[in-house]
Amino acid sequence: MKNKIVWCVEDDESIRDIEVYTLNSTDFEAEGFQDAAAFREALRGDKPDLIILDIMLPGEDGVELLKSLKDNPDTCRIPIIMATAKGMEYDKIQSLDLGADDYLVKPFGMMEMVSRVKAVLRRCNPTEAEHLLKAGGLVVNLDEHTVTLNNERIQLTLKEFELLRLFLSHPGIVFTRDQLFNDVWGSDYVSETRTVDMHIRTLRGKLGAYGKMIETVRGVGYRLEISV
Repeated sequence: MKNKIVWCVEDDESIRDIEVYTLNSTDFEAEGFQDAAAFREALRGDKPDLIILDIMLPGEDGVELLKSLKDNPDTCRIPIIMATAKGMEYDKIQSLDLGADDYLVKPFGMMEMVSRVKAVLRRCNPTEAEHLLKAGGLVVNLDEHTVTLNNERIQLTLKEFELLRLFLSHPGIVFTRDQLFNDVWGSDYVSETRTVDMHIRTLRGKLGAYGKMIETVRGVGYRLEISV
């Protein structure tokens, strides 16, 4: 997975260097800028996944730059963490009101910075924190253990859920009844592979039109073809 890109806008070179070094050492791709002008020039090309923005910048200060970024459709969705001086309560409140996602109070520790960066990225990109399997309007959320059909939740038994998870994880792959039985029920479970057929039948019924995606491969088993 591609590392997240974090840009640090900080006029103090020593602080900027340690921010960039720490982020690069913790699986981010970080770059530093000494002022708004250098930052804006870089923004003409690439876009970062998150910005750490110091309020006290020469020329255009951090609050002005924050407002400009949030007013621009091309940059308004980029998460921003503001770095504020201790005791500057008004700057902190103003930044949050203008759309900042979090703030750090100077002097702050580098591990606190990394933790806040990770937290903001998780909060601003919730789909990345979830494990979703999708086929049209059919969505399986592996974290919440839920299944929705066209935004309406349906109730599956544990075994039905596991069968659907297996099929959606490997679309187009044919599973024999024995493979499905061993994967879902386990090799120590005492029963017959006809159990698989019964659960496939009830699963298809609960999935409605999407149930047709689970195809019977005669003499072999079942596969899921995403065609709805």
